[in-house]
Amino acid sequence: MLNRRRFITFIPIATAGMLATRSACAEQLTESDPTAQALGYRDDVHKVDKVKYASYKPGSVCATCVQYSGKSGESNGPCAAFGGKTVSVKGWCMAWAKKG
Repeated sequence: MLNRRRFITFIPIATAGMLATRSACAEQLTESDPTAQALGYRDDVHKVDKVKYASYKPGSVCATCVQYSGKSGESNGPCAAFGGKTVSVKGWCMAWAKKG
């Protein structure tokens, strides 16, 4: 039986587990997403139309963007420009801004 003291110690553990699961299951951004289309997102920087997106500069990939908050060594991670949806580290969009 779960008494009040055990229940109170259980709450932080359960909450941490739910948050970890939630972040691990973040939605992957697709190029067909309306926001992705508006910002010219491509999941592979080699697919960027460099004529249409003149703001593109070599080396400006999601992994080097201030909006990107993924962990080093992972293939994708959350992006603030897309509401926390995950993006490819090799991706690009017009919201790219160099990490500082």
